[in-house]
Amino acid sequence: MMQDWLQLIENMNGGVKELRHGAPEVMKGFSALAQGAMGGTALDKKTKELIALALGVAARCQPCIAYHAEAAAKHGATREEVLETMGMAIYMGAGPSVMYAAQGLEAFDQLKAAQG
Repeated sequence: MMQDWLQLIENMNGGVKELRHGAPEVMKGFSALAQGAMGGTALDKKTKELIALALGVAARCQPCIAYHAEAAAKHGATREEVLETMGMAIYMGAGPSVMYAAQGLEAFDQLKAAQG
């Protein structure tokens, strides 16, 4: 195992909470941005979370990978869908994305299993 993804989420939640208290207007704006991006009806939430997961891999952001792998699992993504998503992330992000794609798949597997 490369990373304990549940623990990473728990660790990040504290830092994000501190940001919400310390920079409330910025975080309200970020929350509004997230709600806007998740709105609409052309793409379902699972597809949007898979896109976010791919972008987290391409941006090399472990917390992004954790949060969006968890959300993709909650919205019903399959391992096969995550693998195709990782393929797109690798295609767009080249060699370094291969390493983060392995983490993205591991995060999805762990977080899906934790959901039962």
